[in-house]
Amino acid sequence: MDNNQKLKEQVRDEFSEYLTLHRQRKTKERFAILEHIYSSTEHFDMESLLNSMNESSIRVSRATLYNTMELLLDCGLVIRHKFGTAATTYERTYGNENHSHLICTTCGNVWESDSGNLFTPAMRKKIKKFTINYYSMYIYGTCSKCTHAKRVAVYKLRRENEKAQAKKDKKI
Repeated sequence: MDNNQKLKEQVRDEFSEYLTLHRQRKTKERFAILEHIYSSTEHFDMESLLNSMNESSIRVSRATLYNTMELLLDCGLVIRHKFGTAATTYERTYGNENHSHLICTTCGNVWESDSGNLFTPAMRKKIKKFTINYYSMYIYGTCSKCTHAKRVAVYKLRRENEKAQAKKDKKI
C-alpha cells in the first residue's frame, strides 16, 4: 500500500470517528467528497470542487457539499484560506504539512513553497502545553511578473514625460 492510500485511510478513519462523536450520519456522499479532496494537493474553491466531482461522475448536491465542508473544517481535515481579495479557497491539512503561501499583492496569485521545519525541537519546548500538528505561513509581496510590468510601465511613463518636456523646450 502506497503512502497516499495510507493517508486516505487515516483521514477516512478520523472523519468516521468525528462523525460518530458528533452523531452525524456516515453517508457515501460525505466520504466521496473527502476522497476527492484527498486525491489532489491543490487549493480549491467550492465551485471548482463541485465541477471536478461532477466531471468524475460523482454526483453530490451543492447543499451536501457545503454541509460536508463545514464538517471537514470542524474536524480539522480541511483548512479555509482567504488570500487578500481573492475568493475563499480550501486545502487538505494532512499531507500538506509545513508550507508557506506566497501571495502577490498586485495580481493576487498564490504559490506554495516548502518552508521546511521552522520549529526546531528547542523552539517546540518553549511552546508549552501546545502540540503543533502542522503550520502554514502567509508571505505577502510582489511576484516577478508584476514587478517587471511595473518597471516597464514606469520606464514608458518616463519616456513619455521626457518627450513631452522636449516638445515644450523646442517651443520656447
